[in-house]
Amino acid sequence: MKILLPDTMPLDPTLPEGWEAVTLDARAEIPAEHHDADVLVVWGASRRHLDSAAEHLQHLRLVQSLSAGIDGILAAGFREDVVIAAGAGLHSLTVSEHALALLLSLLRRLPEAREAQSRHEWSTELGGLQPLHPEGRITTLIGAKVLIWGFGQIGRTLAPTLTALGAEVRGVARSAGTRDGYEVIAEDDVLGALGEVDVLIDILPATEQTAGAVGREVLAALPDHAVLVNVGRGATVDQVALREALEAGTLGSAGLDVTDPEPLPAEDPLWDAPRLLITPHGAGGRPVGADERISTNVRALVEGTEILHAAAR
Repeated sequence: MKILLPDTMPLDPTLPEGWEAVTLDARAEIPAEHHDADVLVVWGASRRHLDSAAEHLQHLRLVQSLSAGIDGILAAGFREDVVIAAGAGLHSLTVSEHALALLLSLLRRLPEAREAQSRHEWSTELGGLQPLHPEGRITTLIGAKVLIWGFGQIGRTLAPTLTALGAEVRGVARSAGTRDGYEVIAEDDVLGALGEVDVLIDILPATEQTAGAVGREVLAALPDHAVLVNVGRGATVDQVALREALEAGTLGSAGLDVTDPEPLPAEDPLWDAPRLLITPHGAGGRPVGADERISTNVRALVEGTEILHAAAR
């Protein structure tokens, strides 16, 4: 039995007896001598690599993604009997860290402090005696009402940290209920809840249903002081509407780790929107527990037990 590993990160999973692990160039076509592989691990793969795998790996039984998103893998056209497993949970800690970093940077006005530093200016506007809750701006998580849209593993990882810093956190999912002790409202009820939201955190996946979900109607429903953070997918935000809201002052600030397209073209006017912090899709990029996930799912494949985070096809 053979498993193909990408060369885009060091991997050393524990495999059942009789399995061979081969590390390949994740940007190139798969060589003919490895067309007998049973498992393919995907991380940073090119379209060329995925298309080659879908066409030539006739013995393939499992594609293990190390990314939470599997859109590109599904688009490659693997056979229906090939199990495709997502890397859900492998990025919960790192994406949560980044979402928190973006949010605190905006609340504590670190971009403006950096600009003042570049001018060698000790800004009395940013430092010294400050009100805890100034009129028209949110500057702290203490008492802030945070709504996490996409309350999956990343959202449930981030929520307790926000709570510990004083925020009041709720989630949004397809159906209402309680998850990990947090109130979760249904997607159909989002608009009615936005008027009291100080921080909206977008962790939505890219699907037909979520395309442009954070659009003009959502942005208009938020208070003028509200902060938007997107660590989900760029396609879930209407970037023209976002830029216009920031320019008009009807949105307090925004932090984006994802855009549509990526990379964001240098001439895109979104770069110059006021009170906007953009990072180049750096929230994840470093799966935590990848070897353990690969080992678990290969063992499940061999034993005929449930494969973690297998996609419905």
